[in-house]
Amino acid sequence: MSKKTAIVLVSGGLDSATCLAMAKAQGYECYAISFEYGQRSSCELQAAKEITKAADVVEHKIFSLQIGELGGSALTDEHIQVPEEISTGIPVTYVPARNTIFLSYALAWAEVLNGEAIFIGVNALDYSGYPDCRPEYVSAFQRLINLATKKCAEGGAIVLETPLIDLNKAEIIKAGVRLGVNYANTVSCYQAAKSGKACGRCDSCRIRRKGFIDAGVVDPTHYQ
Repeated sequence: MSKKTAIVLVSGGLDSATCLAMAKAQGYECYAISFEYGQRSSCELQAAKEITKAADVVEHKIFSLQIGELGGSALTDEHIQVPEEISTGIPVTYVPARNTIFLSYALAWAEVLNGEAIFIGVNALDYSGYPDCRPEYVSAFQRLINLATKKCAEGGAIVLETPLIDLNKAEIIKAGVRLGVNYANTVSCYQAAKSGKACGRCDSCRIRRKGFIDAGVVDPTHYQ
């Protein structure tokens, strides 16, 4: 019997590395997809390559997009400072429509491969408050999948899997450790150095560091 096929979005960060490990553990034959979209921390793509190689995925595609040219986010616009203090509301690190664009590419590839699932490591607990990480967004995109694809229109199914959606960061880390994820290879920092070293001050670094403390796991992050 042939294995089930899944497209897994891999950013190079802690969550996506864990999500990939979970997809593998569920018996999926994994195809990884990453994006160069003008992000500050381009070193995360090197991390994505290392993560996918270690996971022995079938194929890893990296697409170059120009959404960073639209501006509007501290992650793509050098003129907008990455906040290092806790802020309220949706932070300036939110990249407009990013997950919608990324998932659309993943969905197209899933159709080409006749895949059964798309995995994305969005989380609604320990996260920065992005609107495209909420359960409501996931449900809405699943409805789009059901309506917009040839496979679903002909009676098949492509399921949008979000195994981290209800886990806090400590639970995610514990799950990844059980599955053998090497978190030293991951980059989560919003403004990491070219070497991959994290700033230790941004929102993502704070959440990540607290996650390792709460999980009782040694933090292997390389800090500046």
